[in-house]
Amino acid sequence: MGTAFAIGLVFVGCCSNVMFLELLIREYPGCGNLITFTQFLVIALEGFIFETNFGRKKPTIPIRNYVVMVTMFFTVSVINNYSLNFNITMPLHMIFRSGSLIANMILGIIILKKRYSMSKYLSIALVSAGIFICTIMSAKQVNVASEGSKEQGFYAFMHWLIGIAMLTFALLMSARMGIFQEMVYKQYGKHSKEALFYNHCLPLPGFLLLSTDIYSHCVQFSQSTPVFFPSFGISVPIMWLYLLGNTITQYVCIRGVFILTTECTSLTVTLVVTLRKFLSLIFSILYFQNPFTPWHWVGTAVVFLGTLLYTEVWSSVWAALRGPHVKEKKAE
Repeated sequence: MGTAFAIGLVFVGCCSNVMFLELLIREYPGCGNLITFTQFLVIALEGFIFETNFGRKKPTIPIRNYVVMVTMFFTVSVINNYSLNFNITMPLHMIFRSGSLIANMILGIIILKKRYSMSKYLSIALVSAGIFICTIMSAKQVNVASEGSKEQGFYAFMHWLIGIAMLTFALLMSARMGIFQEMVYKQYGKHSKEALFYNHCLPLPGFLLLSTDIYSHCVQFSQSTPVFFPSFGISVPIMWLYLLGNTITQYVCIRGVFILTTECTSLTVTLVVTLRKFLSLIFSILYFQNPFTPWHWVGTAVVFLGTLLYTEVWSSVWAALRGPHVKEKKAE
């Protein structure tokens, strides 16, 4: 029951979260900092009340480790948000971030001196190829969209290239954060809910550096089209409703992933998250009519095929299918 409930939370929460995010981004592409601040504030308040018991419960993992995690986490969140200001579409944004497997493997080899099987290297090659295909096709679309003078086309392309560089940096930084978390959890044990609170609470003062941007988007949100609620006799700007929906669904999504990690193996969690990303991508393309060529579909399919190969889901399914037959042979 717990597993099915968690999977339901992940799919409903994360997929609807992408919908609200795109509704916000399409109207105000630079509002990512306001979205992130709202999410961090709500999750931090929930954790302060229920996880730390209003600050009375001391953390199991030393604060200095959380400071390092938070620095990387905050940097990744802000850079991912800003990349959307550089001609990066939501589908490309989602596909590119699926390349986390590549970044994790590269840094795992360099930092942890890990070695992987041939199937792992093949999966990484597939993911890399898929991202490369989608990136090249998006670059062509940027050139087409900016038809006019050569100077305008060059500026648009360089603008997009900066966005790609930001996504690449955020991808590597996110992988480094994951490796750091793995090392900390090995030393102090897994405390996911505690980490969730401190990762969202400690960065809050950092948003003071972005206060001007956050305030300007608050003003813009307040000036958006009002939605009247006859039952209460009040009108609420529609962008604030979208932000409320995004924040609630983000909490549901994160909560679902947390429950899933306590109920299932990492393989199941990875598979569920991968399928969720795929459904979010399909929904984004169909509902919002984002430009997506046949080559984008090829690239997307290759990315997710590589991800599934990395999780070894095929061998698990094959083992499950062969299980009864193997048992019968042993019995004979």
